[in-house]
Formats: sequence, structure tokens, C-alpha cells
Amino acid sequence: MTKKQRKMLLRILITAAMLIVLNCVPTEGVLRFGLFFACYLFIGYDILLDAGKGILNRQVFDENFLMAIATVGALGLAIYDRSGDYNEAIAVMLFYQIGELFQAYAVGKSRRNIAALMDIRPDYANVEREGALEQVDPEEVAVGDVIVVQPGEKIPLDGMVLEGVSALDTSALTGESLPRDVGPGDAVISGCVNLSGLMKVRTTKPFGESTVAKILELVENSSFHKSRSEDFITRFARVYTPAVCCSALALAVLPPVIRILFLSLPGQWGDWFYRALTFLVISCPCALVISIPLSFFGGLGGASKEGILIKGSNYLEALSKTKYVVMDKTGTLTQGVFRVTGVHHNTMEEKKLLEYAALAECASSHPISKSLQAAYGGRICRDRVANIQERSGKGILAEVDGHAVAVGNDQLMEELGIPCRPCGSIGTVVHMAVDGDYAGHILISDVLKPNAARAVDSLKKAGVEQIVMLTGDDHRVAQAVAEELGIRRVYSQLLPAEKVERVEALLDEKAPGDKLVFVGDGINDAPVLTRADIGIAMGVMGSDAAIEAADVVLMDDDPEKIAKAIRISRKCIGIVYQNIVFALVIKFGCLLLGALGVANMWFAIFADVGVMVLAVLNAIRALNVHKL
Repeated sequence: MTKKQRKMLLRILITAAMLIVLNCVPTEGVLRFGLFFACYLFIGYDILLDAGKGILNRQVFDENFLMAIATVGALGLAIYDRSGDYNEAIAVMLFYQIGELFQAYAVGKSRRNIAALMDIRPDYANVEREGALEQVDPEEVAVGDVIVVQPGEKIPLDGMVLEGVSALDTSALTGESLPRDVGPGDAVISGCVNLSGLMKVRTTKPFGESTVAKILELVENSSFHKSRSEDFITRFARVYTPAVCCSALALAVLPPVIRILFLSLPGQWGDWFYRALTFLVISCPCALVISIPLSFFGGLGGASKEGILIKGSNYLEALSKTKYVVMDKTGTLTQGVFRVTGVHHNTMEEKKLLEYAALAECASSHPISKSLQAAYGGRICRDRVANIQERSGKGILAEVDGHAVAVGNDQLMEELGIPCRPCGSIGTVVHMAVDGDYAGHILISDVLKPNAARAVDSLKKAGVEQIVMLTGDDHRVAQAVAEELGIRRVYSQLLPAEKVERVEALLDEKAPGDKLVFVGDGINDAPVLTRADIGIAMGVMGSDAAIEAADVVLMDDDPEKIAKAIRISRKCIGIVYQNIVFALVIKFGCLLLGALGVANMWFAIFADVGVMVLAVLNAIRALNVHKL
């Protein structure tokens, strides 16, 4: 509990004690009014001040205004009736402040969950200068600098381990409790905590482009993307509050006037004025205005705990309606770790074929390129390579040692008019041509992620109607992977533009109101991520372009988190709808009772504060949605 909340709790306890004492001590007249009025000001001065500021700023109709009018009216009515019963006015303020305290505590708890994630931001980086470690701001470290990360410290920037072996705590980023072992040559990301050994890390990105900086930016900006439910509540409050104020005024004036002019009966002004005040207290829309944003805030925070970063509550709401999940294969369902499993040479020896392939692909960061370079194993001398041309979705053309080398798929060979030999093995086939002649092909195989099959099964259990796989790979490879995972619809040998066309066709196919999710990781997936209703990117292996284009980022590349994100969104939206229905039904029912004179001021207090407390309690459940 914060210092401000402790002060409020103390005010509530003192006011309750004062109220008990004042009702036990016999007082009359001006003295009684003065003592009760002092008690009223003590508990409600901030509400009155806020109401006054709202009037001055021409933002009159809010809950502070409703509380101020209702309680001041109740005091005035007690003076008018000479009853000396000022308890109702003070009780309205007292219980309203109890509700506000409860709400502040709930919001604070939700913010602390988000703050725990925000705590991943490193405060400094250790740079070795003149034999001593110097702590500098991470933003001052340049790409290529060597930093030292000691046990217990956060890794401040993304980089590559040069020296040292250690275990990393990645739980703040991925939700994964098991430490990750790293050593020389391994990539590490900022925000992880070094648990054991001292490491020297060469930075690969500036701080502004590091993993931790991107995560913080995503979390900080998520509140700007409001859901339709939140927008509805905002619009509802703008119309509802003036409407109930006008209704209360009409309730106080019209019935007495009708009784006097048309029924020749006494006006009973005091009775109808009391009903209007009760109507105002009941009408306060706190339950909706507070609980709905709190539910979404809790859902976003709960998802973040699991390493699922959702860029706004609008995307959280959209996820709950997911019926189609379209997934890229490489890096999403597979590890993206390609290995050369066969070299079928034709006109040149196996070693030379691998050497030419590795050199031609030396400028590419694609996993297939890396696997070719790894299989070659020799030093890559870029001076031997010239005129590199990338044919998107097909392959690479380059000059190696003065020879025209083509490395790519069937489509590239067809484009060049070079007949290629088919391969009977399952895997990605990379064809090679040198100086216009077919030289052979290299077989490369990707490895399925261990939990890929479980991820597909979880999506089916989550109610996803269509699971589709899109890939640029050979049809036989794609079909083999799809059969192993239980995916019935698969489209292969697609160029980036064709992936977009296929997603657009699926968007036309689905029913109105249903949402289509695309999951990818590569730079060529960025257009598809943008085109889908919701784009989900893999955060560790994913390219910066894919993460930027996506609406949801999975920080540990775990495809099982797709189904978890859908379940979290549905649970959160369920809580939101429960609060909307509950608050509106109770609110309008109590308003009717207040207008008919059945409900008195005490009933109004419990109707307003009680509904708000119950709605906030329900909203707090959203903080635990990640435990599904």
C-alpha cells in the first residue's frame, strides 16, 4: 500500500470513529451541524475540490460532480427538514472513499505487475578501459564494443559471447523459469540476468534497437491502443452522466409540478428532491469506468508475465475472436536450424560445390545460407565474390572466382533455363549451376520444434477452426511437416507476395466477426503480418521488421504460446463482458427503484459502492489469466 493510500485509510478510519462518537454524543442546532459538517469536509474535501475544478474546466459531468451534488443536497435536505440527520451525506462520502481506496489498491497491484516487467531495463554497462571496469550508460555503448557482465548483473545490450560460460535467467523476458546455458559464440539478449560466470560480450545492436528497449517501448505504448469495449465505455460515460443529471433534475421538479397543476395535490417537494438525490448517488458509473480498463490492464500484464507482449487492448480483444491461425513454417514451427544432410554433385566435386555455394551466399543472413557456410567450414573470403544478386524467394546469383554461380530452388533454375535433377530425399533442395551448367544440388533439412505438435493440438483445443501452414519450401517438404504436425491445409513454394495473396483469400473465406492470426518470424513475413487481422511475431529469432509489423510478440519463440495468448484474451474479455452486464443490470434496476421511491440514500450508497467493489474484484481476476 502506498503512502497516499495509507493516508486515505487513516482518513476513513478517523471519519468512521467520528461518526460513531457524534451519534453517541447528544448535540443540537448549529453545534450539531458544525460538528457533522467538519466530519463531512474531512472525508470529502478532495471530492469537492475535484468537482469544483471540473466545473471551472468545463468538464462538469463526472463522478465527483455527482457525489458533490448528492451529498450537499442531502445536507441541505436535513437542514430544510430540521431533522438533524446528517449521517446520510457523510456515509455517501465515506463509502465512496472506501470504494476509491479499493480501486486504487487494485490498480496499484496491476501496475506493480507491469513494473516488474519494466524492471528489466539495465541501469549501466561495464566497459573495460585501461585495465579497469567503467560503468557507463547503456546508450553510450557503440556496436562492436566489448562489455563485461558480472554474476548477478543484467545484460545491458544484445550481443555475442566472446569469453566465459554462464547460465542466464530469462524469466523476465520469456516467462521461462529454467536457466539458459551460454558460452563463447552464443547470442545473448539484453534484459537477461547473468547467474553464474563472468562473461565478455561483443555488442551487436545499439541500446535503442536492443531487445529490452523494444520490449519497454511495446509495453509503454500498449495503453494507447484501446479496445472497442473501452471506447464504448468512454462514449457511454460521456452520454450517460449528463443524461442522469438531467433525469435527476426532472425527477425533482416535474412530479411536484404535475401534482400541483394537474392533480391539485400537494407538491411534496422534499420527497421528490430526496428521490432525485438518491437517483444521483445510484447513477455514478464508477463500476464501468474503473473496472473495464483495469480488466484489460490486468490481461496485458498477465500476458507479459508469460513472455507474450500484446501491443494494445484492441489486439487483446481481437485475439479472443480468433478462428483462423495461419503459420509460416521456418522459424515458427521449425527451429530454423538448417543442416546440410546430403550433397549430390554432378560436374564438380562435393567440397568445391559446397565452397561455391557458401561463397555465393556469404552476404545473406538466411538460415539456409548459414547452414551452407557451416557445412563448408572454411574461411569465407568475400574478395572472391562479386556482383551478388538476390532473387526474392528463388535464390542467389553471384560471380565466384570469375565463374557465374547460381544457388537456389527449382524456380531459379527454370528462370535461367537450366534443367535440374530432382532429388528423391525429403528436405529443402538447393540447386547449383556454374557457368550455365547444372553442377548438382545440396539437401538441407530443418528440425521441428519439440513442442510444435503440442502447439497445433492446443490451438485445436482452443477452438481454432482452421490451422493453415504457408511456406516457400518445396511441396514435399511442406507436406511432410504438415502431416507430422496434423495440419490439413498447407500451401508451399510461395513467394512473399503470394503469401499475402493467400492470406487475403483466407480473409475473404472466414465469417464476418471472426479473426485471422498470422504467425511468422522472417523479414519477408512483415507484409503478411500487417495484412492479417492480428500478426504474431517470434521475438528471439524474428527479424526487427517482423516484430515491428506484428501486433503480438512471443519473446521465447514458443509456438504453444499462440494458444495461450488466445486463452488469455478470451478469459480477459469474459471478465470485461461480465462486468458490463452486471454493472448495467444492477445500475438500471437500482435507478428505477430510486425513481419510484423504494430505495433510500443508504440503499443508494451500497448500490454504488457495492457494485464498484464487486466489479473491481472481478477485474482483479484478470491479473491471474496467465495461470490458465
